[in-house]
Amino acid sequence: MSETSTTSLGGRRSVPLNNSNALEDDLPTVELHGLVPRGVSLQDYLNVTNIHLFKERWDTNKVDHHTDKYDNNKLIVRRGQPFYIQIDFNRPFDLRRDLFRVEYVIGRYPQENKGTYIPVPVVTELQQGKWGAKVVMKEDRSIRLSVQPSPKCIVGKFRMYVAVWTPYGIVRTSRNPETDTYILFNPWCEEDAVYLDDEKEREEYVLNDIGVIFHGDFKAIKNRSWSYGQFEDGILDACLYVMDRAKMDLSGRGNPIKVSRVGSTMINSKDDEGVLVGSWDNIYAYGVPPSAWTGSVDILLEYQSSQNPVRYGQCWVFAGVFNTFLRCLGIPARVVTNYFSAHDNDANLQTDIFLEEDGNVNKKLTKDSVWNYHCWNEAWMTRPDLPVGFGGWQVVDSTPQENSDGMYRCGPASVQAIKHGHVCFQFDAPFVFAEVNSDLVYITAKKDGTHVVEAVDSTHTGKLIVTKQVGGDGIQDITDTYKFQEGQEEERLALETALMYGAKKPLNTESIVKPQSDVDMDFKVGNAVLGKDFKITIMFQNNSSNRYTVSAYLSGNITFYTGVSKTEFKKETFEVTLEPLSFKEEEVLVRAGEYMGQLLEQASLHFFVTARVNQTKDVLAKQKSTMLTIPKVIIKPPASQIKIERISRHIKAVLIFSSQQPQTTHLPLPTVSVTSTRVLQIVWANNLVNSGGEIWYRRIPIPSEIQPNNTVQWEEVFRPWVSGPRKLMASMTSDTLRHVYGELDLEIQKQPV
Repeated sequence: MSETSTTSLGGRRSVPLNNSNALEDDLPTVELHGLVPRGVSLQDYLNVTNIHLFKERWDTNKVDHHTDKYDNNKLIVRRGQPFYIQIDFNRPFDLRRDLFRVEYVIGRYPQENKGTYIPVPVVTELQQGKWGAKVVMKEDRSIRLSVQPSPKCIVGKFRMYVAVWTPYGIVRTSRNPETDTYILFNPWCEEDAVYLDDEKEREEYVLNDIGVIFHGDFKAIKNRSWSYGQFEDGILDACLYVMDRAKMDLSGRGNPIKVSRVGSTMINSKDDEGVLVGSWDNIYAYGVPPSAWTGSVDILLEYQSSQNPVRYGQCWVFAGVFNTFLRCLGIPARVVTNYFSAHDNDANLQTDIFLEEDGNVNKKLTKDSVWNYHCWNEAWMTRPDLPVGFGGWQVVDSTPQENSDGMYRCGPASVQAIKHGHVCFQFDAPFVFAEVNSDLVYITAKKDGTHVVEAVDSTHTGKLIVTKQVGGDGIQDITDTYKFQEGQEEERLALETALMYGAKKPLNTESIVKPQSDVDMDFKVGNAVLGKDFKITIMFQNNSSNRYTVSAYLSGNITFYTGVSKTEFKKETFEVTLEPLSFKEEEVLVRAGEYMGQLLEQASLHFFVTARVNQTKDVLAKQKSTMLTIPKVIIKPPASQIKIERISRHIKAVLIFSSQQPQTTHLPLPTVSVTSTRVLQIVWANNLVNSGGEIWYRRIPIPSEIQPNNTVQWEEVFRPWVSGPRKLMASMTSDTLRHVYGELDLEIQKQPV
């Protein structure tokens, strides 16, 4: 096929950029070799009268390609795997004298060498790894073809044509949107870069449209379901639009490395008008609080329709939406949560906490932080750009933290490379390594300008790394895929390897580390419930035969879950006398009134304890975070209706919320979301309300102020109309209390025949 358009750029010929799936130019319906003799009509030769794509959900194309769940009336197939089409002609087809081919085109400026124009030859036998079409049935004026895409072809929405040869040139079918064909990545094809050989994992990481995201504290893990909704109406087009907005060249859209890297850029809007605006300041007046979202669909559809970033997201929202993007396109993906996730601001592979000489944190010098938890994604793919052994799960993170090659993005970084400290391999492996395996280094910044390392905690970061288990909603511990067990020689060797590969070392602290102190110090936080007092217990162990006195300082801070402090709400100093070889505990009471008026949305508190052994001048330091236990929205169905006997039956659900605050708390009317309107619909005032999307929010008429220890409840009616296991989810939000959430598992039975 000849070039459609060329332009002159600085003395050379060049085809304009082809970076939009949505934009298109029609191919000519006739391409003549010369003049057609008078009296000759090209319509007298073989002509196409109809094309059948077998694109209904129950047809073999969608069933065999695992695309029957997509709420889309177009043909959706996966690359590297044959599918069937039928072509009807104006007369019986003769294999000996009739010649035609199927053509697939994507974008405005199709070129065969770029993979944006694909002439599919009709062959006697399909060849592995190549485009081809084989006649499998011939009947009167119709033939049926088995069409096999290349396992490396571009992923996107293709336009389809049939070109027929005549003695005078080519006659091509006209542009017909009904024959448009989506081609996706194929984890079922061994030749595809995203091939995954375990069927249960494919069902989980590609086909499961509801997941679980873990958050909270590693000692009190919380979870919430998330509706990925990758099969919902409009989501596939929205994901393709995300790549269009990134101006990603179409020729690169068959490479999962490039697609996932562009996705990590575009899911946040930090520098490219991407999908989500991140906000961590607890002010959400111009959008939806991150804790109120229960799924990805509304976010992606709003982004596509408004063509503006959606407000607001935080790490678990970015990860949930990114997971939808990856699974929708066919890349196996999962959401991962790392508890005590380090943010290495200066790229030295350690988390530096600077102290004043009196033991307080020097906030001016301390740039690194440790998040209570951080969510990112893993995507499964081969890495032909890396040495053998570094394929498989790759970290991709769309939360905007640090700049990578000029934009806020992260990954894909090989999990296997991170585990072994091979941070020299692209992309962004040093940053991810520091998140899971950096040492927490306490450094005293002396007034004379010198720095002294007081303590090194090599076990604090990457305490626990989890994801949802395959086939269930429980926790799967994947810490050992990222790091060797703490204390093992392999774990220290991995850190030394990472440092060898070029980590910056701005502070030469190794030669001035203090010897280990005779006194050990640790502390624990008691059961912390929102609105209740709780205790902090500080433990001291004197390991020597000397008598010591210790001056200790406790600081309690209201923090964002990212580890950044908002305000200090608690200060406590005390003296401790330690007899030789003795153990002693000190308790500090934290009253509810001290923290309640200043809480942020995730009710996260951070405690920092420093102690100085007066006789030796040794400084001891420990820090811990805790998240207050907050009430939940309880969803109860009528008795015996957790298993709904049939679709199209009205079901009532009761939602209950109990306030535990010690003071009157103003709660604006909460929002209730119903997951997947393909399965559930809300009934309001005896009228069926269809949200037209996956999630529909409605304000519930409950009191604007909920008194302390008061319980409110309300009733919702819904009607399921597709069978299978689903979830009913509710989120509640106010300026003073967020992350109030509840869910109910439902099993919707098939309609009796």
